[in-house]
Amino acid sequence: MSRFDLSPLYRSAIGFDRLVGDLEHLLHGKGGEQPPYNIEKLDDDRYLITVAVAGFTESELALSVEQNTLLVKGKRENAGEERRYLYQGISEGDFELKFRLADHVQVKEAKLEHGLLRISLLREVPEALKPRRIEIGQGRTLEHKSE
Repeated sequence: MSRFDLSPLYRSAIGFDRLVGDLEHLLHGKGGEQPPYNIEKLDDDRYLITVAVAGFTESELALSVEQNTLLVKGKRENAGEERRYLYQGISEGDFELKFRLADHVQVKEAKLEHGLLRISLLREVPEALKPRRIEIGQGRTLEHKSE
């Protein structure tokens, strides 16, 4: 099967890459390896990503940001431990999640609570890039000085 390049479909805002990622997983035979997650918009500039990481400890999780991409990795330290399950509904495999962040979105904090990894994001647009109001003068003309 030829490999399709779906990268042009990715959007530059958080969360839109999920749909394309799901398509890519279906096309390339990767399904169900990623832990479930939620993305919440708390207000115009604050977001929260919650990843279900049942059984992972802080030392087994890693977060990094590079070129507007948030990478969340989980790697089990006791991966070689042999178990015999009658039914396994909780994934214990290593995982890697990527989230494309919009411009000026920064990771502010990450907390692991009750098997949920909560990642707080904040959009901080620099003053120079924010819209500004230009006053319109009344009845005045602009004078140009010529040399």
